[in-house]
Amino acid sequence: MNCTSMHTIHRTWLFIMTTVVLCLVIALFSGSLLFHQTIKKNATLVDFEDYLRQFIPHLMEKFSIPGCSISLVLNGEMAYSGAFGYADMESRRLLLPDTPMSVQSITKSVTAWGVLALVQEGLLDLDVPVTEYLRTWDFPKTRYSVENVTAGTLLNHSAAMPLGDFNDVYAPGEAMPSLRQTLTEQAGMKGEPGEFSYSNVGYHVLELLIEEITAKQFSAYMHEKVLAPLGMHASFFEIPDSMKGCVPTGYDLQGRPVPVYLYPEKSSGGLFATAEDIARFAAASMKENPVLTAQQVRRLYKPEHTDIGVYSLVFDAYGLGHYLERLPNGMLSASHGGQGRGIMTHVQMVPETGDAIVILTNSQRSWPFIAHVLTQWARWRDFGTVGMTHILWAHYVMSGFIALLFSASMLLVLCAVLSPREEKRKGMGTAKALAALILIGIVLWCKAQPYLLVSSVFPVLSKWLGWAVLCVSMSLLVSALLPIFTDRKLCSYP
Repeated sequence: MNCTSMHTIHRTWLFIMTTVVLCLVIALFSGSLLFHQTIKKNATLVDFEDYLRQFIPHLMEKFSIPGCSISLVLNGEMAYSGAFGYADMESRRLLLPDTPMSVQSITKSVTAWGVLALVQEGLLDLDVPVTEYLRTWDFPKTRYSVENVTAGTLLNHSAAMPLGDFNDVYAPGEAMPSLRQTLTEQAGMKGEPGEFSYSNVGYHVLELLIEEITAKQFSAYMHEKVLAPLGMHASFFEIPDSMKGCVPTGYDLQGRPVPVYLYPEKSSGGLFATAEDIARFAAASMKENPVLTAQQVRRLYKPEHTDIGVYSLVFDAYGLGHYLERLPNGMLSASHGGQGRGIMTHVQMVPETGDAIVILTNSQRSWPFIAHVLTQWARWRDFGTVGMTHILWAHYVMSGFIALLFSASMLLVLCAVLSPREEKRKGMGTAKALAALILIGIVLWCKAQPYLLVSSVFPVLSKWLGWAVLCVSMSLLVSALLPIFTDRKLCSYP
């Protein structure tokens, strides 16, 4: 075996070993790899409560989560509520179990109950075009089939409505545009109804539909028909004067405070509630309740779409206002998460066993945190894993990818330093320099974006990824320029 082959083998093994070590280091410091005691399967509620009191503060510190509120449902009944951390970091105001929080898109599940209540009363048919019910507003002109937009397609996100402007927010008391104004601006169809496309605007059309049918404000109708009957007395769409100053401050991906805000529309993400109230809502779906019959509740959990795009990485299907998945033990689980500026939330239910968990946080960095909590809850209740556990698996993969980038950057520099003439002979200098500039441009573009999905799902790892890409780009530049510099230096001597 010649020297070149030996050098290649040594470099390969060095690359592999460096990648493995870096992967473990990155996983450890990013929270992908946590050394903590796991909860025993089928442990007592008291044991799980003790576990949460030890486990949650550790996770909150790891992911920089200011505050978290958690409630549990067992056998269809409220079993536990606890709050951790702060509602506001600056004033050190504690987050308490009775502190109402923005639940964001969990609102959609509650809105779905309001819509099904109208169906139950015979005032609405899910399969009839909504234009039959809308008397004071028309969809923006379009070449697509408005007559195929029904309450059912709006509920299951297949009405070809756009996502909507979730950055259109207002301070409490600030003048806002009307529901009809925002719909006229945003409710233009993207195509023909039929395929799943997650949409806040579709639920805003349902909000107007409810107001047209009932001749009541959406918030008043929902309080009368859903919130009050289910005992959700700490839930509201309009912040009452008595609650101003109580709602927690949110914190964005960089940990910057986000003052309390409102949306012009209420039905997609405008609900404020305690974790206990959302747990009461979840419990209501598992037993006889004063709002919907068991048949109507089952209708909510019937899969409407299984091809749900990127959400298929976590869930199996979407029903009416709920994501659906089959657990490893074959049981159906219904859930919904919520994300807004400075807020992340999640509710997960297993109707067959009467189990549910509600997790509300005032941080936009919470997806891995929520995934960790759900994984331990599923282990405790012997459900196997839930779809959100995939976020933790993705963390391991991302850690490995970042380690690979760091190792590649070191290998590039090593090759350029030890064998500059060989690198020059390859004739790749210009391509490497161009690739380096492109990578730097991508990093700068990402840095300038107000929101990126990768930063949301991987709030800690995304920074490591940025530095790794920069290291690769710098290494490419060194690999491209060093052979040229070395060659000129050698040529300067006789």
